Order: sequence, then structure tokens, then C-alpha cells
Amino acid sequence: MKNHILLVVFFFLCRIGGMAQVDKGLETITENSVRSQISFLADDLLEGRAAGSWGGKIAAAYIVSLLNDMGVSAWKDSYFQPFEAIKNEQTNRYSVNPSKRDSLLQSGGVPVEMRNIIACIPGKLSDEYVIVGAHYDHLGIDKAVNGDSLYNGADDNASGVSAVLQIAKAFLATGQQPERTVLFAFWDGEERGLLGSSYFVSVFPDPTKIKGYLNFDMIGRNTDEAIQTHVVYFYTESHPVFETWMKSHIQKYDLKLTPEYRPWDKPVGGSDNASFARKEIPIIWYHTNGHPDYHKPSDHADKINYPKAVDIIKSAYLNLWNMANEKDF
Repeated sequence: MKNHILLVVFFFLCRIGGMAQVDKGLETITENSVRSQISFLADDLLEGRAAGSWGGKIAAAYIVSLLNDMGVSAWKDSYFQPFEAIKNEQTNRYSVNPSKRDSLLQSGGVPVEMRNIIACIPGKLSDEYVIVGAHYDHLGIDKAVNGDSLYNGADDNASGVSAVLQIAKAFLATGQQPERTVLFAFWDGEERGLLGSSYFVSVFPDPTKIKGYLNFDMIGRNTDEAIQTHVVYFYTESHPVFETWMKSHIQKYDLKLTPEYRPWDKPVGGSDNASFARKEIPIIWYHTNGHPDYHKPSDHADKINYPKAVDIIKSAYLNLWNMANEKDF
């Protein structure tokens, strides 16, 4: 009996210690850091980060430099996962399907080189993965609106890129190895048709090993300025525990969020979550809805609601921690 009590106490203390480490990671997610990352990625010097462009390559180099500085390793031999997209000049559509490559090139298709970025924190289970991702490309330089033709993309999707970077930093700060391997993904070519994430799932050896995917796309603005805390929380309907997690974290950590919960039986629209949902992988997607600057040159960093973005990132970090460590969800 005495040994049983000691064992219970031991596991209780281990759990308390683990929770303290999770909280330590939470403390690393700061407004100043989020602001700095979004401001750089949405700067005019990056020329709107169009997929395959010079500005997109600068953004990619910046992301890799931050990952390397944190100490988050590349998933494979390199942080970069290069792929080729063939543009059909007649339809202005792109394909990453190798079986269509030759026919598209013969009909005048133009190859465009793009690159995903994939970083990794190895888990105790090397054959189970959870992934958090956001696209880093935007629209580049396009038709002028009110005299401005440079599409900065602060909300879409520098805000999401910062979220993935912040979560990687937070995971490292816990000092704990997750149960599942965690991949931190930055997709190229989303604005051209979910190209980077589509390519990733098409070449992933066994998608059944991916236990969950968490997506960010536009998490920094307000649809209604009277509701500064609103966030849309899409999740795969067959996993109601995702909503339970969100509610629990908001209450426990006093996160200033007013979620609009949207369970979705097959979340195959909207963003890179679709690439994973088509493979029957459960997803969570954070989004703060449209706004007047959506896909316009006026999507600037000074319009981001930074306190809300920080609390969204904190919530997502806690959810991803559960994804990575809970045996069943």
C-alpha cells in the first residue's frame, strides 16, 4: 500500500513538473517577437513574396535563419523541400502533378521553381507525426490599387508564418521531447493553388502516420472592429476534443479570445488544411475572417491586432502540445 501511494505521488509530481515546462514555453510567445517577424515579412523590400520570386526567396532565407538560430533542425538534409510547378499560360493555373509535367511543357507550360521549408523536433515515436503549417508566399506585385501595386501580405500570411515560428520556439523552451515528431512547415505556392502543401502530402511516404495538422492563414485582423477578440476555429468534426481543448486553454490561461467554433465534416476548403483533409488527416485551422484589405496592397503590418494574434498563437501552441503528446485524441 505504501509503495502504491509513493507511485501515485511520483506520477503526480511528474505531471505537475511537465505542466510547468509547458507554461515555460508559453512565456516565450511575445508581442514584440510577433511584431518584429510580421513587420519584416511584410516589408516593401520583399516585394510581396510571390511564389518563386526574389522576394519569396528572401522570406525563405529569413525563416530558415530564425529556425537555425533557435536550434530547430531541418527535417531532412536541408530545410528546403524544392518542387516544380508548371504554369499553364492559357488558364493561369499551376500543377505539381509529375504525370502532367511533360504534356503541360509540350503545350507551352512554364516551369516555376518553388520551395517549402520543413523543420523538425524529433519525438519519442519516430513513426508518428503532427504538423503545424502556414504559407509564406503572397501575391507579389500586381495591378495597382489606389496607386500601390505591392501586395505586402501582413495578415495573409506573415501572421501565420510568425505563429509557426513562435510555436517552434515555445516547444524548444519546454526542454521536453514530445511523444510524436513535430514538423514545422512553411508552404510555398498557396496563393497559386495550395501547391506546396499539395506537393508535400503527395510525396509523404505514408500519410496515415500524420496524426494531426494545425494550420494558420490570416490570424491578425478583425472582421468587426467592435469585437477585438474574435477568431474562427475550424476543426474536423469527428474530433470534438479539439473544441474541448480550446475552451479549456482559454479558461485556464485567461486568453482574450472569443472563438467561433466551426466543426466541419470534411474541411477541404479555404487553405492548406485542405491538402491534409483530403488524406483524412484531422485538422485545426485558425482564421480571423476577411477584412477590407484582403488581397489588396493595403494589407500592412501596422493594421495587425497584435494582442489577439499573440493569444491565438498561445492557444495553438497548447493545442499542438496536446496533439503531439496525448495518446488518443
